[in-house]
Amino acid sequence: MINAKKRVQNLIESLPYIMEFRGKTFVIKFGGSIMKNEAAKEAFIQDIVLMEHLGINIVIVHGGGPHISNRLEMLNIKSEFIDGLRVTTKEVMQEVEMVLSGMINKELTMGINNGGTLAIGISGKDGNFIKTKRKVIEKNGETIDLGFVGEVDEVNEQFLTDIIEKGYLPVVAPIGFDQAYNTYNINADYVASAISASIKAEKLILLTDVDGLYLDFNDKESLLSSFTTKEGEDMIEKGIIQGGMLPKLQCAIDAIKSGTHNVHMINGSREHGLLLEVFTAEGIGTMIKGE
Repeated sequence: MINAKKRVQNLIESLPYIMEFRGKTFVIKFGGSIMKNEAAKEAFIQDIVLMEHLGINIVIVHGGGPHISNRLEMLNIKSEFIDGLRVTTKEVMQEVEMVLSGMINKELTMGINNGGTLAIGISGKDGNFIKTKRKVIEKNGETIDLGFVGEVDEVNEQFLTDIIEKGYLPVVAPIGFDQAYNTYNINADYVASAISASIKAEKLILLTDVDGLYLDFNDKESLLSSFTTKEGEDMIEKGIIQGGMLPKLQCAIDAIKSGTHNVHMINGSREHGLLLEVFTAEGIGTMIKGE
């Protein structure tokens, strides 16, 4: 009886959030590292299907770095990283596209379809969706060409909204193209941020392999439950946020400044973490809010 009352109480607690978010759109970035955890992946699919049936529009952008590395290692193709970005030759790009668009995208799409909602797998090359420009970085005064690594230049939001309005859940592989018919690998965080900004999503949710954003990653008590974009910019300027969380925070700030209402960073390996973050008052991760 106690457990039954607790379940009813949880449903009552979630009701205001269900009412608030019905008809809104969430963009969710699903990290490739999480896909190795079958239990977490299954729980993620269940969460997605439930939110869709509650009237929330979902757009998923997935990564696939570990799967790409495994594929290249199996084929004995060397791959190096510069500042966390994979140098991508034409040979590497062919394998990247095969893994992202041909394997991970279709596997995730099939799982969602089998879970009870209609999903459609696409990449940025479909419907002129994600126009891309070549990304270069400056390092020690030198301009470094990373090959077929891109950054988002333009998003065809009409293509995406047409898919959503027809009742499909888009599952996006982070592959883009340019006018010269080149194909590019794009960081999935940046793709999710650009898509969220273009459609002015209610939420951008970044699923990572950590619980959220820490003031000091070695101090688990320093997890930030929420802060504003201004506070985030101050942390970046003071060098408080570093490493892999720095580009994620920058993506979050850029998305909010371009029209996304809130950004969440949560641990994707926590089963049903999406529901706990979206439909409870305390949440489980970090929320970045507009001013």
